[in-house]
Amino acid sequence: MENIIFIIKDAFHYDFMIKAIVAGILIAISSSFLGIFIVLRKHSMIGDGLAHVSFATVAIALLLKQSPILISIPIVVLASVLILKLSEIDNLNGDASIGLISSFSVAVGILISSLSKGSNIDLFSYLFGSILVISDFELILSVILSIIILSIIILFYNSLFAITYDESFATAMGINVKKLNYLISILTGITVVLGIRIVGTMLISSMIIFPTVTALQISTSFKNTIIISEIISILSVIVGLFISFVYDLPTGATIVIVNAICFMISLFIKKIDLS
Repeated sequence: MENIIFIIKDAFHYDFMIKAIVAGILIAISSSFLGIFIVLRKHSMIGDGLAHVSFATVAIALLLKQSPILISIPIVVLASVLILKLSEIDNLNGDASIGLISSFSVAVGILISSLSKGSNIDLFSYLFGSILVISDFELILSVILSIIILSIIILFYNSLFAITYDESFATAMGINVKKLNYLISILTGITVVLGIRIVGTMLISSMIIFPTVTALQISTSFKNTIIISEIISILSVIVGLFISFVYDLPTGATIVIVNAICFMISLFIKKIDLS
């Protein structure tokens, strides 16, 4: 136990751990905040679909030897808009449009990665996260975009709250529901890209979904759900980071496992309260 405490204290002497903690907390706050509106509106799969798109964009960036984040942001945002556009077509619901875009993106990513064999190791790090090697540029970009995301959510909070619970009522109030749907989708796309370095393209949707569904098991109000979700998300990132550092485990997967444990604990607490 003393050795573990010593290792954790020693972790703060490393610049990469400080960067990882800062970036991880920022993404945790953004993803869990956004997750409230996505999960409650039953749009959880859009995060997973955009994560598959980001796999293709990372493969493209590595082939072109460009920054994956800079390449991914515009393409993933465009994909989020395209998903909503496709879902507006008759006989093509939201799940189907997500499936079309995500499966096509994975196919493109696989084809491109086969053309850039020398970059497969880098691609693997983006698939499953490599937060401990986050660059100064990626950290600064994460800070800026996280601030933008949180500012927009706070600015449109009341309208987002209204459309989350009743779109028809929100429309009657004069709220532009379609515009806000696109806004949420675009913010989700940016959050997915920011989370690439944290848990990877294959696991980022879990950071959006897990904290919210966990909070919903034990919260009693919308605001409580937000607060609990934020706490769980931040703690999962911090605990996951240090566990991965101490035991030399994959950081992204460890963070997701911690989130899953929190969810199981919340189910247990809920069962006790109901009994």
